[in-house]
Amino acid sequence: MESELRYQLLDWPDIRSWPDLDLAPAYGAFSRSCESIGRMPPGQALSPRTEIGGTAADWQAVCRGREAMSPRAFFESRFVPVRITAGDTASGLLTGYYEPEVEVRRTRQGAFTQPIRSRPEDLLSADLGDFSEELAGQRLMGRVEGNRFIPYLDRAEIETGNAGAPLAWGRPIDVFFLQIQGSGRLVFEDGETLRAAFSAHNGLPYASIGRELVARGELELHQASKAGIESWLNENGPEATAGLFAVNPRYVFFGLEALPDPGLGPRGAAGLPLTPMASIAVDPAFLPYGVPVIISADLPEAPSWQGLMVTQDTGGAIRGPMRGDFFYGWGETAERRAGSTRAQAEWIVLLPHAVAEQLLQPA
Repeated sequence: MESELRYQLLDWPDIRSWPDLDLAPAYGAFSRSCESIGRMPPGQALSPRTEIGGTAADWQAVCRGREAMSPRAFFESRFVPVRITAGDTASGLLTGYYEPEVEVRRTRQGAFTQPIRSRPEDLLSADLGDFSEELAGQRLMGRVEGNRFIPYLDRAEIETGNAGAPLAWGRPIDVFFLQIQGSGRLVFEDGETLRAAFSAHNGLPYASIGRELVARGELELHQASKAGIESWLNENGPEATAGLFAVNPRYVFFGLEALPDPGLGPRGAAGLPLTPMASIAVDPAFLPYGVPVIISADLPEAPSWQGLMVTQDTGGAIRGPMRGDFFYGWGETAERRAGSTRAQAEWIVLLPHAVAEQLLQPA
């Protein structure tokens, strides 16, 4: 719960690597968040679900005039660093994700037997905030049967039915991991590349097939990376693969988009393109979108790593305070790093002075 969160005001010298950090990627990511925040009514809370955030006006004030400042001068003058802990816990789980590049075909052929599906017409969304302010930000996915709103089909039912028209066809393993990542770059046989952008999911809970393989005794915990799981899938064949995939009832649907800027990633939950190494997915029940955060963690290829990023996305498995999913970008290096990232991370949020004063004032 939010009441468990604790906040400690820091000075810039308290942040060990701050003078050495490359702030340009996060500055660009935050500038895009500023454009979105600038369209909000000034009196609107940055997020109605969190105690961190303040109003849109608080953030609009720090966004103004940023173009005339260097990234370092901007962050140091407009923000104060605040360490987050939860009870006696000083860190939270950090994982990584990426935008896969998936070889596809326009029709079903050869090994390309798995459809990448568009959002079905009967998949409906209900924003519970329309019914109760206490439920703002919570959403249900389902379909209408008679006069009832019921849960949508699960993965197995979708796979055996006709829910969602095929946009392209890929290899089953590639399509499954595309769904886990939530978006990807589709590379067609003629060389055309389009983005499979997240459109919706079926509303059912996400279940980890890696955790399932560990529970079965098929893999050790340290083997349950993307590479380890993919190796198991390739060794055990289509029947075992289909059975394992069915353990995860969540199913993701896509839409096709052009790549207007190949240097940026897909749109995150905040509606903005993600910036490699500078965008992070969080639980919006604890942190609003658009907040700069400094993360410290031992990453697979970078011990004692520290970096500045901006909260711009979320995910089905991203739940709780100090739980993050780091966007690495695309390509083989991003895939390798994302698949092996599972670390404990410490969090420092950068807040406008007015927001920090309100958050840290005595109860």
